[in-house]
Amino acid sequence: MNATLRHPVVLVFVVLLALTGLWQLIGAPIGLITQIAIYTLYGAGVCMLVSYTGLVPFGASVFFGCASYAVAFVMLRGAPNEIVGLIFCVGFSLILAAVIALIILRRRGLYFSLLTLAFSQIAFEIAYKWTAVTGGENGLQDVPRPLFTSAWSFHAFAVVTVCLGIGLLWRIAHSPFGRSLQALRDNEQRAQSLGYNTFLLKFVAFVIMGGVVGYAGGLLAFMLNGAYADNLSWQHAGDALLMAVLGGVHHFLGPLWGAIAFILLEDRLSALTESWWLIFAPIVILFALASPEGMQGLVFRLMRRNDWTLTRNAIPPRPTSIEPYRADGAKLDPAKPILTVTGLNKRFGSLVVASDLNLQVYPYRLHSFIGPNGAGKTTFFNMLTGILKPNAGRIMFDGHDITDLALHRRIRLGLSRSFQILSVFANLTTFENVRVAVQAQDRRSWGLWRDAYGYDDLNARTWSLLAAVGLEDRAAEPCGNIGHGERRLLEIAISLATEAKLLLLDEPLAGLAEADRQVVSRLIRGLADSHAVLLIEHDIDRVLALSDRITVLHQGRLIADGDPASVAANADVVSAYLGADRIVPPLPSTEAERGVHTAGKPVLVVDGLRAGYGGSVVLEDLSLVIHEGEAVALLGRNGVGKTTTLRAITGTVRSAAGRITLDGGEITNIRPYQINQQGVSLVPEGRRLFPNLTVLDNLRLAMRPGGASLDDVYSLFPKLKLLQRSKAESLSGGERQMLAIGRALTVPAKLILLDEPFEGLAPTIVKEVMDALAQLRGRVAMVIVEHHAETVLPLVDRAYVLVNGRVAFEGTAKALEDDPALQARLLGVVQKEVA
Repeated sequence: MNATLRHPVVLVFVVLLALTGLWQLIGAPIGLITQIAIYTLYGAGVCMLVSYTGLVPFGASVFFGCASYAVAFVMLRGAPNEIVGLIFCVGFSLILAAVIALIILRRRGLYFSLLTLAFSQIAFEIAYKWTAVTGGENGLQDVPRPLFTSAWSFHAFAVVTVCLGIGLLWRIAHSPFGRSLQALRDNEQRAQSLGYNTFLLKFVAFVIMGGVVGYAGGLLAFMLNGAYADNLSWQHAGDALLMAVLGGVHHFLGPLWGAIAFILLEDRLSALTESWWLIFAPIVILFALASPEGMQGLVFRLMRRNDWTLTRNAIPPRPTSIEPYRADGAKLDPAKPILTVTGLNKRFGSLVVASDLNLQVYPYRLHSFIGPNGAGKTTFFNMLTGILKPNAGRIMFDGHDITDLALHRRIRLGLSRSFQILSVFANLTTFENVRVAVQAQDRRSWGLWRDAYGYDDLNARTWSLLAAVGLEDRAAEPCGNIGHGERRLLEIAISLATEAKLLLLDEPLAGLAEADRQVVSRLIRGLADSHAVLLIEHDIDRVLALSDRITVLHQGRLIADGDPASVAANADVVSAYLGADRIVPPLPSTEAERGVHTAGKPVLVVDGLRAGYGGSVVLEDLSLVIHEGEAVALLGRNGVGKTTTLRAITGTVRSAAGRITLDGGEITNIRPYQINQQGVSLVPEGRRLFPNLTVLDNLRLAMRPGGASLDDVYSLFPKLKLLQRSKAESLSGGERQMLAIGRALTVPAKLILLDEPFEGLAPTIVKEVMDALAQLRGRVAMVIVEHHAETVLPLVDRAYVLVNGRVAFEGTAKALEDDPALQARLLGVVQKEVA
């Protein structure tokens, strides 16, 4: 019973009923509450596009206003009753929305928003000036209302049908189609890479929005007994969007609260002054500043909640026993290549990233595609999947020429893709990330009525995939709350969900602890028994152990191809990919030198820190000390709170308890930019550069007096000087990491935090980065988060190991380095042989 009363549709009905009762008690005209009901549906229709799809229409009023004219036309020309008029206006709105969608959905972002506004203004000009047809500024008046002759009877009809419309939107939001929209909102490219036709998804969502908003516009025409051009003007074009934002755009009931506030304030303030917007606008500004999540978000903040309520906060119950994951690959001819690439070329201006590439990939084999950073591996994958179009060459997949085929069509033929830079659906749960991928190839993914969680077979396969990568216990967690390594595992589960013939795996082991790398390695090896697998990976030992065949790319050209043994012995490969030197971090001359750093003045002190996400606790009573010039490793298994610690230090995660001091001054929960100005600089996971700016611009943007100069950065990373005019988006992973570190140095920092600085880098690039960090040791304090203890321990003075958000080990790096049993117990370090 309580659950029923809390249902959003029931709440809408109860609130409108309460307002109706209140207005009857005070004897006020009921039309104002009818208007609130109508505008609630108007705002909810717009929210279908904004909140669930990520498209922002500035001019949804084109459907609201045109539908009111459609009702007026049909009723004044003899339609028998309101029901017929509303059916006509909804049909008219659906057709109008389909025509407009075909024109404007090829554009995104601001262009899409402005195009909707342009259509609304065109409709206004026609309605205002075509007096003979539309009545001009007087509109179309005396629209009959034969069934609901009184204001109260029409009010009852409007409230009931508005609640039915809200119920329809709630059902669509939880349908397979609605869940697909939310994936599209979070990450359109990832949705395409699962086989979704994202244009068609947006088209259907836009048409639904047009129909819902059109119905609201038809109700308004009946309420006013007329249709007027004002609703189409630019002054009112953004009313619904404003109401949604005011109420809370990430909350299903946001349009209700926004409509109540908007209509009541307009009514009261306009009675006081014609310039009521001068009072109303500051109220909107205050809400935008105080609560970006609107009225409902403000209430949630007071309740210490920060979740969205666009859908139910639940996942299907976990089965008592989860079926083991089985890869049901298609029956393929092992003697016939499933992928044939011929003469593939790609260049960006004068930069050639692929030159005459020829490659064959066979079923039931693990084929590794390796090369140093910047060789063109990810660009090659982007051409295979259609993200990039080659300048020349041909790609044949399973007998089909896919060279010019759209990305989603390639996926539906049997390709599947993971991404080097994590590509998941950030605002969905771990379970929903995988379930959306599982439904992508199913015809039921376009269902609009049945609950997406009502398909037991899809749920069961989702649980199997989560268990295969060890995430079944994290299924209900929002993706943003899980650790970096867990998101990498999630990325793999998403890629496996499409049941493809060929799996393209782009560095699936990056960011994983050793124990997880073993699990995923066994999984990948097993997949090669039922699929064709093309793997990009920098862990050369793992590649040699796993692969049936290896192809090596260097500077856009293939330099070797064959079995692992022959490739490993190839002198060109050793020189180009592995490098001539073994990667050994430069060590301090003596252990006493480490002692000097450890004995320095404390620069950062964390005492009793408690922090987490969405009410969950990640860090509990965490304490650590970093001294001037000291390099400290922060280690631990995935999900123990390493990145959360860095976020708390930099202020992007608020601390619930404890104290953080920098050079004796407290920085707990102050703003991130203030913490940076006081001397804490972050090199984040994923680098987070400004992709459209050059290397030089990225450095200059961060540069402040007292930080490293350009010459200092270029002396550490000479390659950056050569690439200073190149855009960050065109850099390889290793070059981006160098730029991210260099950018952090240009700030006058007392402490630099490095989150997984070696992730996804080729051995020679790792050596360059480690050489640079070794030069910085003693000059600035550093905290390095790294999942490979053996890589970072020789570089640092001391180490902290976290277990379940607490410090489980604190001591010298050498002590931990010399104790493999302790490493195995705290870090889950296991032998590297692939079982």
